[in-house]
Amino acid sequence: MNYEEALQEFGLPASPNQRNDIRRLLIEETERERRGEGQPEILRTLCVQLFSIGEVEDALFVWSAKRSSFDMGCGLDIQFLCGAGLEATKAFLAVSSAPEANSALRYLIKCEQSGDFEDWSPQKTVAFHRAYYHLDGQAQP
Repeated sequence: MNYEEALQEFGLPASPNQRNDIRRLLIEETERERRGEGQPEILRTLCVQLFSIGEVEDALFVWSAKRSSFDMGCGLDIQFLCGAGLEATKAFLAVSSAPEANSALRYLIKCEQSGDFEDWSPQKTVAFHRAYYHLDGQAQP
């Protein structure tokens, strides 16, 4: 699957009914990236689609994708962890027992303190990426 097929299949925002399919594909693409076989644009697209559903638990899937390579560390926006909102994501990571939750929370707080979340909202991120993918003017699924 490429990013255009993902956009056609799942749309943006994606439907909550498609969450498991997007998660599965994101896990597969993250593993490809770790092996040096990834396609950055599909990984980015799947992250923003999962983000658009707004479930706080998905923050760790996006964090895993972000940590899969140097390129993805730079190329995947920290905001993609926060589909449910910044405060909800911080609260979730603070109580999560997942081993990577603490490092994700520390990084998220550092980025927040650096101003990465000024004038930010999940809705603005979805709108930005709809324009990025030239989806404005198209019906949302």
